[in-house]
Amino acid sequence: MKNPIVPFIVIMVFGIGLMFMLSFKGIGDAKEHAEEKNGGGEKKTEQTASKPEDIYKSTCISCHGDQYQGGMGPKLKGIGSKLSEEQIKETIQNGKGAMPPQPVEGKALDAMAKFIHDLK
Repeated sequence: MKNPIVPFIVIMVFGIGLMFMLSFKGIGDAKEHAEEKNGGGEKKTEQTASKPEDIYKSTCISCHGDQYQGGMGPKLKGIGSKLSEEQIKETIQNGKGAMPPQPVEGKALDAMAKFIHDLK
């Protein structure tokens, strides 16, 4: 005859072991977050592309399409007749509607706005 309590003991031992493992993982993560908060640790930086086409391919293509035809986001071809470069720049920087703000700055932002404005 089998002992009916054995499966419960196995599950309990497994659960306690998992709890200890996750606790140690959490302690390690807490130290890492504390280092990052205090300015230490590895800093993650986003690389920005230098050409507007590269920026488009890395950040915009999924919503605006590979031929600027639109999709989840609006179509960009011909948008220069509706919006100025300054308005396009503002939309890229601050986002609009469902579009989140983009990490494009400085000369790259100016080039990106001109690129989108001039799409035909």
